[in-house]
Amino acid sequence: MTGGDAPLRVALEAGALTLTLDRPDKRNAMSAALIEALHAGFERADFDAAVSVVVLRGAGKDFCAGADLDELLASADLPPADNEAAALRLGTLFGRMRRLPKPVVAVVQGRALAGGAGLVTACDLAIAGEGAQIGYPEIQRGFVPAMVMTLLRRAVGEKLALELVLTGRVLTAPEARGAGLLARVVPDAALEREARSLISSLAEASPSALALTKQLFYQLDGRSLEDGIALGARVNAAARQTPDFRAALARFLDR
Repeated sequence: MTGGDAPLRVALEAGALTLTLDRPDKRNAMSAALIEALHAGFERADFDAAVSVVVLRGAGKDFCAGADLDELLASADLPPADNEAAALRLGTLFGRMRRLPKPVVAVVQGRALAGGAGLVTACDLAIAGEGAQIGYPEIQRGFVPAMVMTLLRRAVGEKLALELVLTGRVLTAPEARGAGLLARVVPDAALEREARSLISSLAEASPSALALTKQLFYQLDGRSLEDGIALGARVNAAARQTPDFRAALARFLDR
């Protein structure tokens, strides 16, 4: 969605599809319309061969402050089935991001809270400025960070995840990196430069190798050691058959 009052800006350049949450006056709060636009953006990324990597950003000073509070308050009068269906649209978005056979990178400035922190947690990699903040403060609003909890437990471990959701404590960027929520933290002034470097390196990598690596990584979740090794062997064999592997190895041997 682009132009007018669309809540999401979409741009494709040099293999990177950038999805920019574009509600800066609302701190990029996640409305139902924005969630649907993100679904459409990731669907495009899945089927467009020109897309090698997806970049998730927020317009203005903050990445995303969470759910649209006006919509959230209005939802209190809706039937439980309607609210469950609405929540699942966010949950299935997280699942879609994980299943996408292309890396998804969050570039985080300012605050990423509640649903915004959920988006960061659902990304494969996240790079943030040192002034960024990440947290799940839903409990402070009488609410539950329900849709992100399964991802958060995997990302940071049981005890820390429980402490974060029970207290709503907001982490600084260095704390979030130490917890495992961010891949890199850089000076705020260097965020754009460092993000471009990371995104370019991913966009220039072998698409088949990226896809196989990401898919194997998440498919290992919950498997035994023996099953994981067996699955790794199958992926290893599949990778040897790709044109990217053959071409890359030939270039290396011709040096």
